[in-house]
Amino acid sequence: MCLAIPGRIVKIKSNVAIVDYKTEQREGRIVEGHCKKGDYVIVQGGLVIEKIPKKQAEDWLKAFQK
Repeated sequence: MCLAIPGRIVKIKSNVAIVDYKTEQREGRIVEGHCKKGDYVIVQGGLVIEKIPKKQAEDWLKAFQK
């Protein structure tokens, strides 16, 4: 089992998002849906699998910091 942590999109080039996790940045290919800079997403296996509402993502990140 793995733990999916939301990250914030800081850049999009073609269909690849650069996702910031504060400690590192990773790439995730956008295969469906509409994502833009500033959106929070879950990336699994190099793919953006879900867009997360900002409030929910911030709550998750706050819980992980404790």
